[in-house]
Amino acid sequence: MSASFAASASLPKEVAKNVPNAAVVGQDMFTYYFFDVYEATLFAPQGKYDKDKPLALTLKYQRSLDGKKIAERSIDEMQKQASLDSEKSKRWLQDMINIFPDVSEGDVITGVATEEGNALFFYNGEEVGEVKDPEFTQKFFDIWLSEDTSEPKFRKALLGKN
Repeated sequence: MSASFAASASLPKEVAKNVPNAAVVGQDMFTYYFFDVYEATLFAPQGKYDKDKPLALTLKYQRSLDGKKIAERSIDEMQKQASLDSEKSKRWLQDMINIFPDVSEGDVITGVATEEGNALFFYNGEEVGEVKDPEFTQKFFDIWLSEDTSEPKFRKALLGKN
């Protein structure tokens, strides 16, 4: 992990509140066609990722993006990894459209997988929504953390396995 990444990985209050003994697992810049999109940081208890424990993923955006496009890309990534029935896909997409705001450079969206299996979302430190569905929570975080992710090198960095 580079010094600039380490310096920016201080513990956000929403992480400290929802992830017991949270520490950084890993961090990396997500780049798409040579454009930096967001800097991601994964937090877990004692800095050790376990898909059955609470975790938080912060995305610090490097450019402006439409919240609806973020939701659409998220559901596309979820569908690449597992077949989702049409009704569930529509419901989850609508949940994300309702939650995800438009972002500008410097904005941070944090997703938290709670002990109960719910997904809490924060925008610049303020709670903006929750999806109370453990299946959604697993599939959402699998976008980055599953072995079937579309970005295996990025996953490896988030899991601190560089």
